[in-house]
Amino acid sequence: MEVESMQEVPYFGQFESRALIGDFITGKRNPADDPLWELSGATDQAEYARWCDHICGMACLKMALAHLQDRIIPTMDLMKQCREYGGYVVHEDGTIKGLIYRPFISFVSEQFSLQAELKEHTPIEEIYDLLDRGYVYIASVHPSIRKPDAVPPKQGGHLVYVFGKDEQTRELLFHNPSGDTPQTQENVRMSLGNFSRFYAGRGILIKGR
Repeated sequence: MEVESMQEVPYFGQFESRALIGDFITGKRNPADDPLWELSGATDQAEYARWCDHICGMACLKMALAHLQDRIIPTMDLMKQCREYGGYVVHEDGTIKGLIYRPFISFVSEQFSLQAELKEHTPIEEIYDLLDRGYVYIASVHPSIRKPDAVPPKQGGHLVYVFGKDEQTRELLFHNPSGDTPQTQENVRMSLGNFSRFYAGRGILIKGR
């Protein structure tokens, strides 16, 4: 994807009030107090607060659908549909497991006709080479990717939407649904080397337009 087109990729956070994401992830504010919670499609504030920490993948899917199909579906609506496929599992103790990739791939294939493929043990350089061939990538990274100079304790645990590249600088272009500033949320640029420090070597490759 050409750099000039990156502004055309819509951004959505996993919390509805993107200006408050930093407060939510640090615990300074309770997500139940998000003034825009109803836009998520949640039944009530309690449901929203319970799930918004777990739906980075649904925020990425929301961005992909807006980007590739010009359709916008609330994140909680996407989560509930994905859960029917087994993409999320709620255990008896209330803990939430997900996003589970293979059921997610079945979900997006059947519901949105997206050609999606699970990538495992895949260097980010391999994904980089596909980004100008009509592909986008939901990549598993450590959430501390919002602080590029951080040393992550592990790789993975969060998902970001990778949609383009700058061939002159060999940088990836992506949206981070839990970025805590405008600069770490939308049209983030990062070198392959830096990205690799956070990247778990896995994700979901999606054929775009």
